[in-house]
Amino acid sequence: METKIIKNLVFDFGGILVGLDKHRCIAALDSIGAYEISVYVDECRQEDLFHDLEMGHISVPEFCDEVRRKSPRCHATDEQIAWAWGELLTGIPLRKLKMLENLKQHYRLFLLSNTNVIHWERSVNEFFRDHEWGINEFFERLFLSYEMGMVKPDTEIFSTMLDDAGLKAEETLFIDDSAANCAAAAALGINVLHDKGGEKWVKMLRCNE
Repeated sequence: METKIIKNLVFDFGGILVGLDKHRCIAALDSIGAYEISVYVDECRQEDLFHDLEMGHISVPEFCDEVRRKSPRCHATDEQIAWAWGELLTGIPLRKLKMLENLKQHYRLFLLSNTNVIHWERSVNEFFRDHEWGINEFFERLFLSYEMGMVKPDTEIFSTMLDDAGLKAEETLFIDDSAANCAAAAALGINVLHDKGGEKWVKMLRCNE
């Protein structure tokens, strides 16, 4: 990869910046009686209700109603369901935020994430607040699936990002923990880094500073 031509860095969110813990999420869902939903998480199944929430096709109350419908033993409130689903996220290490702060001096930074309003609001209200930084201090633009009505690995979300931000694919590096997402970006000529553990980018980009 010709790193010398890279001018733009596009980061995935979950697994690259914010930590994920499906076992903690499963325990939280089980604790409110949503056993049928925790099975989806355990098996990494992308069921309709998760997909619709990430696409912005349903609201949080509609999502919670669907959780209760699919889990007859769950009588939790919307707030409790949102908390349990939010337990998938474990926070953002300070060292990664400091790395972004440094990279901002050398590149244009963007975020492209399959996410939903529950996870995003938790991230903004808790994880960034904990470090007394705002998300917009790091990224020039935020491309969020539930706001855009499209998700990775559809190539449409990548082409929309390139067009909206005025980016050239060959000058852009996309960093994601999903091989399918990286393949979709690469199909459009975007440079990619498949970082399954969410740590490779820190080491690689530090070396290239």
